[in-house]
Amino acid sequence: MISKILLLVLIFIESSGNDKAVNGEAAGCLQITPILVKDVNRIAGTNFTLEDRFDRQKSIEMAQIYLTYYGKVYTKKTGKEPDNEVYARMWNGGPNGWKKESTRDFWLKVKAELEKQQDEDD
Repeated sequence: MISKILLLVLIFIESSGNDKAVNGEAAGCLQITPILVKDVNRIAGTNFTLEDRFDRQKSIEMAQIYLTYYGKVYTKKTGKEPDNEVYARMWNGGPNGWKKESTRDFWLKVKAELEKQQDEDD
């Protein structure tokens, strides 16, 4: 299960919370790419559009579908349940992002923000 706090941290890191952010092909609060929209529609039989990336709720739905699906693939491959690190690295580097060195720095940013949020809750 993808935690709400992880999704909020991903939004903060990806776009500083800007629902209208655009960076190359990536767009919206979660900086979703066209290939991710297509993949989510394939996985879930949905009809998300590129414009839906600018809708925060639809972006979150796409992220949950994507991460839940590839989290199950991860479990089949490794026999382990995905954690925040696995989900964050998949979000940054695709379905196999959890094992790519290139996603490590992204994870460290997410981890630091998660720890900051936890400290504020304590």
